[in-house]
Amino acid sequence: MDELLAKATQGVDPDAPDAFLHIFLNLLALVPWTTLFWWNVVFVAVGALLGWWRGRTVAGLAWSAALGPIGWIVILVQPRPKRGALPPPLPPGR
Repeated sequence: MDELLAKATQGVDPDAPDAFLHIFLNLLALVPWTTLFWWNVVFVAVGALLGWWRGRTVAGLAWSAALGPIGWIVILVQPRPKRGALPPPLPPGR
């Protein structure tokens, strides 16, 4: 923990008014953004594939983009849409 605090506060004057911003930016610099981006692309691609398989491609994209691998479970649990099923009729007009 001391090593992380040393990296976060490196070059920061704790008495400066914008010390929080500099510490926050130092912590963000430690995050492996490229790796996280490519993992997210993989999660969305697999979610789209599962959604296509279940007949809900857009839902697969949305759930996997929002929740990652947990979104895959959401797609797999949802029932498949019925082929040729029509939506419920509109209520009668006045």
